[in-house]
Amino acid sequence: MSQVFEADDSNFENEVMGADRPVLVDFSATWCGPCKKLEPIVHEIAGDYADRLKVVKVDVDKARNTASKFGVLSVPTLLLIDSGAVKDQVVGLLSKQALADKVDKVV
Repeated sequence: MSQVFEADDSNFENEVMGADRPVLVDFSATWCGPCKKLEPIVHEIAGDYADRLKVVKVDVDKARNTASKFGVLSVPTLLLIDSGAVKDQVVGLLSKQALADKVDKVV
């Protein structure tokens, strides 16, 4: 089973910025159709890269400050963060292969 962590404004700094490995951050919302389609792909990536990548889900309705800080204007938005810096960003739905290709460039 893949491990996907949850973060909000109160723990984002510890879960993501202080992580000891690259992090895939999935900014989403419960009301977002494309987010629901992307969710199983994100979970598969979490399982496939479990030893090299941390995956964190952020509900933008529960983490408005964090979403604003990273300029998240629409969901889903995926960020790849390594050593506290954003290395890549994707807005919208993408295939597992396309996401894996982006992850491979960071891990």
